[in-house]
Amino acid sequence: MGIDLRSVVEETVRYLTTSDHASVVSITLFVTLLCACIVIGHLLEESPWMNESITALLIGVGTGVMILLLSGGKSSHVFVFSEDLFFIYLLPPIIFNAGFRVKKKQFFRNFATIMMFGAIGTLVSFTIISLGAIAIFEKMDLGLVIGDYLAIGAIFAATDSVCTLQVLCQDETPLLYSLVFGEGVVNDATSVVLFNAIQDFDLSRINSAIALQLIGNFIYLFISSTVLGVFLGLLSAYVIKKLYFGRHSTDREVASMMLMAYLSYMSAELFYLSGILTVFFCGIVMSHYTWHNVTQNSRVTTKHTFATMSFVAETFIFLYVGMDALDIEKWRVVSDSPKTSIKVSAILLGLILVGRAAFVFPLSILSNLNKSPREQIGFKQQITIWWAGLMRGAVSMALAYNQFTRAGHTQLRGNAIMITSTITVVLFSTVVCGLITKPLVRFLMPSSKELNRSMSSEPGTPKSFTMPLLGSQDSDSELFNGSGQASGAHGNQQPIVHPSSLRMLLTTPSRTVHYYWRKFDNAFMRPVFGGRGFVPYVPGSPTEQSVHQWPAEEAKD
Repeated sequence: MGIDLRSVVEETVRYLTTSDHASVVSITLFVTLLCACIVIGHLLEESPWMNESITALLIGVGTGVMILLLSGGKSSHVFVFSEDLFFIYLLPPIIFNAGFRVKKKQFFRNFATIMMFGAIGTLVSFTIISLGAIAIFEKMDLGLVIGDYLAIGAIFAATDSVCTLQVLCQDETPLLYSLVFGEGVVNDATSVVLFNAIQDFDLSRINSAIALQLIGNFIYLFISSTVLGVFLGLLSAYVIKKLYFGRHSTDREVASMMLMAYLSYMSAELFYLSGILTVFFCGIVMSHYTWHNVTQNSRVTTKHTFATMSFVAETFIFLYVGMDALDIEKWRVVSDSPKTSIKVSAILLGLILVGRAAFVFPLSILSNLNKSPREQIGFKQQITIWWAGLMRGAVSMALAYNQFTRAGHTQLRGNAIMITSTITVVLFSTVVCGLITKPLVRFLMPSSKELNRSMSSEPGTPKSFTMPLLGSQDSDSELFNGSGQASGAHGNQQPIVHPSSLRMLLTTPSRTVHYYWRKFDNAFMRPVFGGRGFVPYVPGSPTEQSVHQWPAEEAKD
């Protein structure tokens, strides 16, 4: 007796989507795909084109196609895209691990440039995309209102810092990595704040008062979120230093660090602040203080635990986006006007290109005005920064679903066009820009050896078990000489110049702030909150004995 395979598959799919067993099947499928991504990503590790983000995205799209075919065109996913799943569970470990492992000396040395790119640059990009959408889409009769156009500006001003993490290497291109990733974190926070502000304000009558309110709201959220992240990071350091859980259980130390990190994100969301900024700065503070207060075993464990959680979350996100790219419900709504959907996607890509170029090159020139020739952002680096920031990812997807759907569903033509266009832009920018970025960096940038010779010593990450924030082993000559050497034109040793005047602050602001921060940190912060050289001593504890010699060594610096 013959068996109708198609009817069996359809019946199975119908059963799985209506039974309690559906969630088990969905999770099993995703775990299997995550394993496949790890294996394939490992095999493609040396590829000059592919990276794990693109691999996961393509596997997700391929899986969606298979589900679509097996279900007879009725469904292409096992999950409906949920912005809550993304923002509450997947994004926090990624952003925290980025702050926890970022090369802090490079980050804070370029803090002003990062803030210009991430805050001012995002506002410029937001303005250009919004105005372009108003000017062009109104003529296309998509049924959108002014709030939708402004939301489009916030949605597509958000870069994909997750993909950038895997495309650039902070060991080979420290300056580029610091600028692009630092900008990405601030950019995501700025975009989310703008998006929320647009939804909170009555935009039917835009005037100067509302514009000032928006700016004031952003400044308040940025400062408040940063302060909250620093506070909770210091609180975790103080608690772990005083109680020293490692005397009895390293499990308690690891659990405390993980829960305090997640608490920082959820506390920000609780008080309607930016969880992205809060958890990022909490990660920076915890890597400087808290991480040094735990035992050696806990250091190794937390370092790899945070990295693993971040890696799994990143892979899950791209699988998630890839599988949802063929959301048949929304594609059917726009099936009668495919040219319109393609046109909207092309226009959005063009606005993203223009919006990013409009701030990267002018702000780079502005940033170079108060930098030495050695520290300036060259034109090739500007091109790389512009190109690497063109990728759009899960943040754009989440914001688009929040604006144009209700519980992931919509039957409105204009909203469906915006969702499908967002999916198209995310897929195109991630795959095309991601494939080209690695070869572009290798073509435009010097070799890694030359980069390593040109960059200053960069020890300040948890990859090294003993180095603090901003690298407090820098000598004064390294702080106030761009090359890190205190020698003259003929190799003669020059006297160390201390930042004792306003002129020094104006000529080398980041190094001067670094100098005073280091003195303040050694004298006041680390004795209270711990850190390298200030680990609590407990007789018979597993803490390595060498740490008790660090304060004496640092006193000589």
